[in-house]
Amino acid sequence: MNEKRTAAATCDGGDLDCGSGLLLIIKKHMDSIQNGEILEVRSRERTVAEDLPAWCRMVKHEFLDSRKNEDDVSYFIRKGGTDSSLQQDLEAARHYQWNVRVQGKEGLTANVYSRNHTFKAGQPADFSANVEAPSAIDYMLASLGTCLTVGYKQHASRRSLTIDALECSVKGKLDNVLYHMQLEDEGSPRLIEINGTFYVSSPEEEALLEETWELTLERSPIFQTLCQTIHIDIRFAAVF
Repeated sequence: MNEKRTAAATCDGGDLDCGSGLLLIIKKHMDSIQNGEILEVRSRERTVAEDLPAWCRMVKHEFLDSRKNEDDVSYFIRKGGTDSSLQQDLEAARHYQWNVRVQGKEGLTANVYSRNHTFKAGQPADFSANVEAPSAIDYMLASLGTCLTVGYKQHASRRSLTIDALECSVKGKLDNVLYHMQLEDEGSPRLIEINGTFYVSSPEEEALLEETWELTLERSPIFQTLCQTIHIDIRFAAVF
């Protein structure tokens, strides 16, 4: 376990687990080294300790050992002689389609079925203080906030940045909710504005935190989709 290993290449998976992109990162780096050479995989995700050796056995790579570092764990893999099928895996990821099923339930609610999860949704737009279930607008704003918050954490972990706390506060405004409710015939029911603040508490340099924020916006599926048609202004605030 403590033997000194000389790696031909190193990759950092941060907080990713084997089912959420880490294996694609590993395969990409495996393609850059020769058979018999060693790849060092750095990870902060605890499940990798069990899942990575099992994957290595399946694809005929040799899992050598691991080393505990100050902030993460290094896993050492000797490349085997089998085809990594990287291109097929990349193509499968590129063409993957997300799928949900929505079933109408009692009153103005619906159940949403997404893979192994089920959650309840309410009206398209409901501005009451207390609701039976979050509205579709709530979920859209939550989707953006979640994509940015978890995305930021993901990018920060791959840069080995220490993050103490994250919080994203998001607000949205419709052009005319009364049009949606059929109380007026002018205007539009669409979202026209989203604003908020993204708070980060971290001991890291502010410049690094802001760079990670810009990367998060650039790589966010939800932000990049919505910003094409909606004015989005989310302020970045580093809290020390």
